[in-house]
Amino acid sequence: MSNLALEKIENGVLVTQPICPRILLVDDEESVQSTLSTLLLQEGYSVYQARSGKEAVERVYSTRPDLILLDVGLPDMEGKEVIRRLRGWAVAPIIVISAHHEISEKVTSLDSGAHDYLTKPFSMPELLARMRAALRNISPTQDVVFTVGDLKVDLARREVFVGGTPLRLTATEYDLLKVLIHYAGKVRTHRELIRELWGGTQYQDPVHLLRVTLSHLRRKLQVNRMRPRYIVTVPGVGYRMRNTIAAYSWDEMQSAETHSRGRHVRSGIVPTSV
Repeated sequence: MSNLALEKIENGVLVTQPICPRILLVDDEESVQSTLSTLLLQEGYSVYQARSGKEAVERVYSTRPDLILLDVGLPDMEGKEVIRRLRGWAVAPIIVISAHHEISEKVTSLDSGAHDYLTKPFSMPELLARMRAALRNISPTQDVVFTVGDLKVDLARREVFVGGTPLRLTATEYDLLKVLIHYAGKVRTHRELIRELWGGTQYQDPVHLLRVTLSHLRRKLQVNRMRPRYIVTVPGVGYRMRNTIAAYSWDEMQSAETHSRGRHVRSGIVPTSV
């Protein structure tokens, strides 16, 4: 059982209450789901289930698990692709459980972002020990918040604010934003972003789709569209999220936007952002 605990004051006394860690079990085999879920419940864990990569990502969004047990042989996508998608924002450690014994598979999974790799068949005591090790350093109240300039993104709650004002982003806009945040300060190529967002190039013109999505995101994030404040375009390569920014106030940025709009109207220039 994990040593996660919650401390609170009751009648002037510090009371420590154990927290039941949330485990997301991702496996498409019903027998594995049934057996592991039963054993984990007996050990005091809360267990959520997913049987595909798509469902796994959705369940992480909705349940915010403390740890993920992931089988790499899923019907809709490879386990390493699931790991890459989750590592952009999810903080829960991932333990891969797989029938593949090849060193290359282990290295690929670990390099993709998994914390541990356990081959089938395995003993329950070994799995529980690895789970305890993965959970040992987790704080149950820890939130991941990215802040730069007036932009604040709470990745745990999927909330975005600019200048203290909450923004409404589409699912794809938010996914693009969190990927850029994950690599803040580094350039991500068009190809890398397309893979992160859509898993490949199944669309007819994925680069155009990426540019349109980025343009919509920028319009919502920044006041002055002629001067990209948060997301920088690297011509012919991709985009970069700033991790530091000049200290302009929100009022100053609004003033700059008002001036910019007036200049565009007088000159007939239509601003572009991509």
